[in-house]
Amino acid sequence: MSKKVAFLQGNEAAAHGALYAGCDFFAGYPITPSTEVSEVLSAELPKIGGKFMQMEDEIGAMAAILGASLAGAKVLTSTSGPGLSLKQELIGYGCIAEIPCVIYNVMRGGPSTGMPTGPSQSDVMCAKWGTHGDHPAICLTPASVQETYEEVIRAFNLAEKYRTPVIVMPDEIVAHMRERIVFPEPGEVEVTPRKFPTVPPEQYKPYDTSFGDVPPLAAYGSGYKFHVTGLNKAADGFPTTKADLVQAEEERQVRKVNANVDDIVTFEEYLLDDAEVLVVAYGSTSRSARYAVNVAREQGIKAGMFRIKTFWPFPDKQIKALAGKVKGIVIPEMNLGMCSLELERCAQGKVPVLGIFRVDGEPINPDQILDKIKEVK
Repeated sequence: MSKKVAFLQGNEAAAHGALYAGCDFFAGYPITPSTEVSEVLSAELPKIGGKFMQMEDEIGAMAAILGASLAGAKVLTSTSGPGLSLKQELIGYGCIAEIPCVIYNVMRGGPSTGMPTGPSQSDVMCAKWGTHGDHPAICLTPASVQETYEEVIRAFNLAEKYRTPVIVMPDEIVAHMRERIVFPEPGEVEVTPRKFPTVPPEQYKPYDTSFGDVPPLAAYGSGYKFHVTGLNKAADGFPTTKADLVQAEEERQVRKVNANVDDIVTFEEYLLDDAEVLVVAYGSTSRSARYAVNVAREQGIKAGMFRIKTFWPFPDKQIKALAGKVKGIVIPEMNLGMCSLELERCAQGKVPVLGIFRVDGEPINPDQILDKIKEVK
């Protein structure tokens, strides 16, 4: 039997990916250029008994998905730059309270209102450093419509597996382009269920580390009573100021991601076996980068591409290894050098890092990348 195919926009694919992953609650506020996600889910969620809520603002939307997740739902909100800024305090709450949720953020020009209809890649640092304090960060940057569908599913899986917020960050080009997508059959792609407690309700502690760095999470209304707070807390969820408990708790929350980078970090390597020039790219810019690498090869230049699919945790290990094999690194991105700073950190001065930065609402084209490749000596 042939699989179902469709011609979809990236945002539409994201909504359908969420449904495949088991999303049964969405709360959001309309914002360009991500509104199509809420449009699709407003129609589709009621059909499966799910809940759709248009909230009064982005803060309310983030609060709503955290509450629904604590009640046992798989949850999603969608937004763009200014909305992501408004959500930050509650994203931090989701981190410290360890509440699984997915935030789908389409990157547009900024800061502030910026260029609402133009593409950008300027939110990637916000995914890691947007909220205050030390906390885990997982951010995925898809480059196609099919991959957007798949990465949204993976985001739900990671959120449940590591009990943490996960951000999916396509740029506006990926979000609004239309491409052929092939839908997997039910059960074909793994969907991670939530790890619920198996102990009796009276013995349950929501942050009991005897179960490991990711304790099981009960659902409100399922017979388990437990406390959730944005304060540093003990195993029972109630606030604590004991230095040893606070230190251990903060370290555990970061460790549950950092100790599992090999499970979380994904990337694509293209023509890197003999590459002398390394092009690092992500999102829609990687499509121009691939074309430029192919043209460079035709002209006798040994170029290759490393495509970042998981931006956070950053693929430090892979970049450090590649930096020791090439003459230079080229990084095209639609911002003023956010990823380039990470590459310079990983390269450790071994090779030059040459950036191509655009914030004018236009995509980076292959000729720009090819010209920069030729600058590497």
